[in-house]
Amino acid sequence: MSERGAISNMAVVPRLFGGLCFRFRDQNPEVAVEGRLPVSHSCVGCRRERTAMATVAANPAAAAAAAAAAVAVAEDREPQREELPGLDNQWRQIENGESGRERPLRAGESWFLVEKHWYKQWEAYVQGGDQDSGTFPGCINNATLFEDEINWRLKEGLVEGEDYVLLPAAAWHYLVSWYGLEDGQPPIERKVIELSNIRKVEVYPVELLLVRHNDLRTSHAVQFSNTDSVGLVLRTARERFLVEPQEDTRLWAKNSEGSLDRLYDTHLTVFDSALETGQLIIMETRKKDGTWPSAQLHVMNKKISEEDEDFRGQPGICGLTNLGNTCFMNSALQCLSNVPQLTEYFLNNCYLEELNFRNPLGMKGEIAEAYADLVKQAWSGHHRSIVPHVFKNKVGHFASQFLGYQQHDSQELLSFLLDGLHEDLNRVKKKEYVELCDAAGRPDQEVAQEAWQNHKRRNDSVIVDTFHGLFKSTLVCPDCGNVSVTFDPFCYLSVPLPISHKRVLEVFFIPMDPRRKPEQHRLVVPKKGKISDLCVALSKHTGISPERMMVADVFSHRFYKLYQLEEPLSSILDRDDIFVYEVSGRIEAIEGSREDIVVPVYLRERTPARDYNNSYYGLMLFGHPLLVSVPRDRFTWEGLYNVLMYRLSRYVTKPSSDDEDDGDEKEDDEEDKDDVPGPSTGGSLREPEPEQPGPSSGVTNRCPFLLDNCLGTSQWPPRRRRKQLFTLQTVNSNGTSDRTTSPEEVHAQPYIAIDWEPEMKKRYYDEAEAEGYVKHDCVGYVMKKAPVRLQECIELFTTVETLEKENPWYCPSCKQHQLATKKLDLWMLPEILIIHLKRFSYTKFSREKLDTLVEFPIRDLDFSEFVIKPQNESNPELYKYDLIAVSNHYGGMRDGHYTTFACNKDSGQWHYFDDNSVSPVNENQIESKAAYVLFYQRQDVARRLLSPDGSSGAPASPACSSPPSSEFMDVN
Repeated sequence: MSERGAISNMAVVPRLFGGLCFRFRDQNPEVAVEGRLPVSHSCVGCRRERTAMATVAANPAAAAAAAAAAVAVAEDREPQREELPGLDNQWRQIENGESGRERPLRAGESWFLVEKHWYKQWEAYVQGGDQDSGTFPGCINNATLFEDEINWRLKEGLVEGEDYVLLPAAAWHYLVSWYGLEDGQPPIERKVIELSNIRKVEVYPVELLLVRHNDLRTSHAVQFSNTDSVGLVLRTARERFLVEPQEDTRLWAKNSEGSLDRLYDTHLTVFDSALETGQLIIMETRKKDGTWPSAQLHVMNKKISEEDEDFRGQPGICGLTNLGNTCFMNSALQCLSNVPQLTEYFLNNCYLEELNFRNPLGMKGEIAEAYADLVKQAWSGHHRSIVPHVFKNKVGHFASQFLGYQQHDSQELLSFLLDGLHEDLNRVKKKEYVELCDAAGRPDQEVAQEAWQNHKRRNDSVIVDTFHGLFKSTLVCPDCGNVSVTFDPFCYLSVPLPISHKRVLEVFFIPMDPRRKPEQHRLVVPKKGKISDLCVALSKHTGISPERMMVADVFSHRFYKLYQLEEPLSSILDRDDIFVYEVSGRIEAIEGSREDIVVPVYLRERTPARDYNNSYYGLMLFGHPLLVSVPRDRFTWEGLYNVLMYRLSRYVTKPSSDDEDDGDEKEDDEEDKDDVPGPSTGGSLREPEPEQPGPSSGVTNRCPFLLDNCLGTSQWPPRRRRKQLFTLQTVNSNGTSDRTTSPEEVHAQPYIAIDWEPEMKKRYYDEAEAEGYVKHDCVGYVMKKAPVRLQECIELFTTVETLEKENPWYCPSCKQHQLATKKLDLWMLPEILIIHLKRFSYTKFSREKLDTLVEFPIRDLDFSEFVIKPQNESNPELYKYDLIAVSNHYGGMRDGHYTTFACNKDSGQWHYFDDNSVSPVNENQIESKAAYVLFYQRQDVARRLLSPDGSSGAPASPACSSPPSSEFMDVN
């Protein structure tokens, strides 16, 4: 069996394979050629010719008449048919030659369908060897392959070898020139496509129904090859619907479930997009306000929507609605939106040709498209404010840290967005492996150029063009002196602020003298100091020796923590309530020592518990706890009672003689219960609040009160008829439970609770006096923070530093990790320089914001002194920058708010963006302690955008003349 016969026997119903006719002649892949299938309507009349030739064969004498008939046929035919060659030559050219059926398929070329019966008759004619044979096939007639003679659509299920044969274009044109084509019939031309390295003649193209979003009933049926791109489908739809060139359009495909899928990647083929014959393809056109009909702008209410329909404003002067703690996102977006060349890039649709849908590091082009939609809405001039709901969802989808509605950092969002836009718009479709090379003694110019070229081989986008610069990084090994020099790209500068090594702490000092009220002090202490430094600073204010001070963190009427002198001050947070007590002894009891013992004391009030029969009482903590020094020789319950009465004497009144007489009138058993100040046994404890951690492990586990059982109840003196104001009870560190019954608790540090009856507390305890305190003169002190210049921050950024222990450098010479010295230098600066001021400081114990005022210039920020690359003296604009935007952060770590100052690229006017509110501002309002991220534009770029071929109409300097004072807004 011949190869053609084998292939014919392998033929299957084409519709089982998406209308593709498989031909396995050549497996070598070739690039498929995209394009519309041309439809030819040429035809050749041949009936009269066939009659004339038959007459010649039957009666040679009629040659003259036949010749006349042939001339008549030639006049009616277009194009003119060639003279028939010999039968052997015909067979060779159609079957075996370079133009014959047996040659391999080539992707992108055209093949033609010929009705099988006609072709078999032609084969019999030429193989018969008789040109005058009655088997002459006549003109080509493919009528049996069509469903009708109006649309000339092929019948379904045609099979190669049974219904038709395939001919390459050259062979087809030979046959048409020799025999002609039935009058009115179109040639059946089909393309060779390549899918999965297999070449096939696409007998059945994909017929799509093109409609517009506003007229779904009127469709256009258009055939496309499986290898045609979605971009061709879009261009065809734009042609059919007469869309203006400047209008934005996009396609949706209606799937079998009835829902719509966006056709994002216009470079994908019809086959890869899984488009099928009969599928509805909807084209929508972007509205003038920048929105799409399929994704209507989210507005807060209908009234706002109606107002915006007729609104005409300055493009770019558009607010962003706060969706709930999304001011950080709004601030970053407003800054980026006011970068002229980036915004022009999106407004002019340059991004459409550079969307990278297959980058594994990107986001399938979705972040770039979402940002483009946002920019087009903001710069349409049709909105006062827009709701960035779609963009927020896209960001949360690809960066889970931004899911939900918690507050975040505008610089972190900006970093993510710049990286996402870069990868979505990366012109490098397949990143090659690039090995990073050290300088190894080579000149800086050579190493820097190599590093930048290597960077561009993997990263080439509008973000790189606009925001990327180059560092020089120098590492020096402290042991062997090995120097490593590399050049690394950067997208923004994160510069540190000069940090003060001092810290201000507010504390309350509790003197031992009961006549003195507590004092509030404001102390300046070392940031990296110890608790002992705090005591030394307080000693200078009070005259009390630091050795006689104990520091405690008081929370919810309890000692949350008792600090040891060697603990770091960083463990004290700014929000902590710190009490410093004057004491005359130690909290740790040392056997045999004659020092006083320091006792932690809580205040509690007995209150009726919420019990169904009111059968017991509860105890609630109140007031400030005490650290009381008790001499060892007074370690009896009565002695402790007297010591406490002395310490509380400023706000606790002693009973008068009349009060004591009242006590005598009570019954003996009542007096027994109330007068004895020792451990109570009749009451139970209620726990009204969650238990808080007790003091730190630095407190001794030995109990000073139980060294000699000196506080045992058996040692109480005989009952005396004297009224007691309160009772005493040993409790745990939280003051919420008794500690008299458990043997395991005997050796733990005891806490003493002073328990008051409500009537007694009301009568003898002066709550207002107890809470009173005085302010020391130092409280008025405010540590002034001198403003710093932005240039100082940049100098600090380029200062030599030693690597931290957590981040050592592996020295290739020593073959071990080293704490090397590192220095960063600026080599090449970008068109737009983003400077991030590192205001937020994070440590193991604390988080703080630096509210230092950074003075930054609006114009002429000169970097010539910081760039170490040999400079172009003839063009100083390469090193000078003008401010175009500022992201501000107001408030603290937990309750901050972000806003933006930005200069409009068209008008040159500065505006203040506070979520959906926008107002013009003066230049002198831009510099403030809130400045967080600064955007600077290089001056040569500003000049270029102003040139006649530039796209921006901004003034020469982004800092423009100020508006009338009535429009000013004080934001400081």
